[in-house]
Amino acid sequence: MTSDLFAALPVADEAAQARLRARLVAAAEREGLLDVGYRTIDSPLGPLLLAATGAGLVRVAFSLEDHDAVLAELAADISPRVLAAPARLDPAARELDEYFTGRRHTFDVAVDLRLAHGFRREVLRHLGEIPYGGTRSYSEVAAAAGSPRAVRAVGTACARNPVPLVVPCHRVVRADGSSGHYRGGEDAKRALLALETRV
Repeated sequence: MTSDLFAALPVADEAAQARLRARLVAAAEREGLLDVGYRTIDSPLGPLLLAATGAGLVRVAFSLEDHDAVLAELAADISPRVLAAPARLDPAARELDEYFTGRRHTFDVAVDLRLAHGFRREVLRHLGEIPYGGTRSYSEVAAAAGSPRAVRAVGTACARNPVPLVVPCHRVVRADGSSGHYRGGEDAKRALLALETRV
């Protein structure tokens, strides 16, 4: 006689598990128990983690940021009710796919900037004004945000942008035109700038 009480139970197949997970996510969404939904997508820059609250896209994270650490931060900063909920992120995933294939130049998904505060949030609001294929210097963005001398603060706002790509901090460059640092890595920033300047 076996001591494992669960050995006699049937093993659920992957499809059944996926259906059960989908039902649980839908129920959590209906009951208002899902504060942050997330999914990962493949991109030319590697896997991206997308996370959204009911208000909109709250986080886009590159693989070098460690997706598990990002999810832990979201649980600490927003709510521990974080769950894989791919359907919530379908619009953002679709728009990012269109962006990477050159069919989209601006994003329409709602964005939740609750992870940015004060001047950083003001900077992020101005980044959307930089046109596709264009760039602005850190000092130009500082002036547009109302604090011409806050160049370093603009750099910090870009470095901590919770929704890169959608809020285009990659379009902010150094005064000499060099790309500068980027949350997804300097190679990713150069690739994005090249994507947007293709004719």
